[in-house]
Amino acid sequence: MKKIFLSIVCLIIVVFVSAQQFIDKATIEYEVKTNVKKKFGDSPWFEQIKDNMPTFRTQYYNYTFADNKSIYKLSKPDEKARIPDFMDDSNEANEYYADYGTGMLQVKKMVIGSPFYIKDSLRAIEWKLVNENMSIAGFNCKKAVGKIFDSVYVFVYYSEEIPVSGGPCSISGLPGVIMAMTIPRLFTSWVATKVMVNDVNVATIKPEGNKKPQPYSEFRKFLLDRTKDWGDGDDGEFKHFKEQFLWSVQL
Repeated sequence: MKKIFLSIVCLIIVVFVSAQQFIDKATIEYEVKTNVKKKFGDSPWFEQIKDNMPTFRTQYYNYTFADNKSIYKLSKPDEKARIPDFMDDSNEANEYYADYGTGMLQVKKMVIGSPFYIKDSLRAIEWKLVNENMSIAGFNCKKAVGKIFDSVYVFVYYSEEIPVSGGPCSISGLPGVIMAMTIPRLFTSWVATKVMVNDVNVATIKPEGNKKPQPYSEFRKFLLDRTKDWGDGDDGEFKHFKEQFLWSVQL
């Protein structure tokens, strides 16, 4: 009887360990949904074109990680909800490479058709953990709240079952991968739809090459200089668009 009991215990342990396999590399697909009309506000200039704009835009991005490094980039654009290039602050050519071992982030950003290359430390975010849980794409997730750009709140659900400290765009710093994210002031949400652990193409995990990348401080200075006259003389009706643009391109 004792041998039977020990056999059952061993079987339970084997099943438990198998169910908790360490995921050291995978590709996570995110559905990224933006309320375009709310994002660009109700200013008079936008009222003139909003009837020709989609209400929502849904895109799909892949986050591939291995060896404590990751790459995040577009996998499928929304061909039915195109918006003018000058308003497209989530350009399809953007790429984010992160090395969590060295704490380094390298980003390729397209801003109104021009490429910018950024190399800097991973974004420092002070996270507040919340006692709330939910299941996303089959993984147990915990809630956390952070703040970027001094006043923009980020709400996320992360999973310690996938122990990589990253997620969409430049958002990171939690004890597990971000499986869902919402930034209300950008009217955008990111939700993991599936986690693919087979045939992971680790060769794609590399930064976009450039000999002279700039830090985020220089990129931010350039953006503020180029947009300093946006909205002058319109009594603030352009302010909403300017804020959205600056937050999005720095994300």
